[in-house]
Amino acid sequence: MRTSPSAATTQTSVSQTNLRSKRSTYLKQWKRGKYLFLLFLPTLLFYLLFKYVPMFGLVISLKNYNLFKGVWASEWVGFKYYKLFWENPDFFKLIYNTFMLGIYRLIFGFLAPILLALLLNEARHAFFKRFVQTVSYLPHFISNVVAASMVLMFLSPSSGIVNHLIQVFGFEPINFMVMPGMFRSVYVISEIWQHVGWETIIYLAALTSIDPQLYEAAEMDGASRWRKIANVTLPGITPAIVIVFILNVGHVLDIGFEKVFLLYNPAIYETADIISTYVYRTGIGQGNYSYATAIDFFTGIVSLVFIYSANWISRRVGETSLW
Repeated sequence: MRTSPSAATTQTSVSQTNLRSKRSTYLKQWKRGKYLFLLFLPTLLFYLLFKYVPMFGLVISLKNYNLFKGVWASEWVGFKYYKLFWENPDFFKLIYNTFMLGIYRLIFGFLAPILLALLLNEARHAFFKRFVQTVSYLPHFISNVVAASMVLMFLSPSSGIVNHLIQVFGFEPINFMVMPGMFRSVYVISEIWQHVGWETIIYLAALTSIDPQLYEAAEMDGASRWRKIANVTLPGITPAIVIVFILNVGHVLDIGFEKVFLLYNPAIYETADIISTYVYRTGIGQGNYSYATAIDFFTGIVSLVFIYSANWISRRVGETSLW
């Protein structure tokens, strides 16, 4: 069935009208929020330049990359380096060490800011509250190099304050940094010390959104302080807790390379050697960039599966999710 010229003209005019309407809407949105868009621009450029553009380098994992030949002139080898990593005798040890360190950090590092936020919310003295907030925030601004150096000094068997306290109680000093079984505890405690105050900000902001009338109603019903925390405070910050938890799950295998690299040594490779440190030794140390890129990309895929699974479970169980 043919469309008459008049009907075609009408459709064209309607399409043009809709297009002009959309342009007008976009223009109004831009005028209304142009300063917000300009504030967002540096963040957008950061992610484009340092997150998305470097994805081009993933092609190296499929080639026998030669630094002098360049990416395109290097020989194409397909999934050779992925298979090589899976057949590596250290594959399961690296996965296990990384996963266990990530789980330890997820459990204890995730709960610590929530507990600190609840305690600060219950504090009645404003000066004490500000003092604790300041003291807990400051370590976040210390670089990992300085933080790792401080940990090594505190745990030194000869001059560390921890071993001085141990000796005060009549025990022999302990060389923590050559004991494989102590590494995960040392790492997680240092992470909590360094970041707990900064991560508490999210939950303190969520606490301000809770209606004070809910506390008044609970108090009129005779609820104790613990009851108010359980029935008012925690439900009020649950959406923030769920979102932060989902984001943290995606970083279970994405352990910070810098601090692990600065704290570990060959004596504790048994528990301290993780995927990121192995990638560094393989890629930078031995010059095998294709192999290192394949390992790193594999880690990214596993992290994506983790975060998607956590989000799916959260959406099924509750009403809060990232998408």
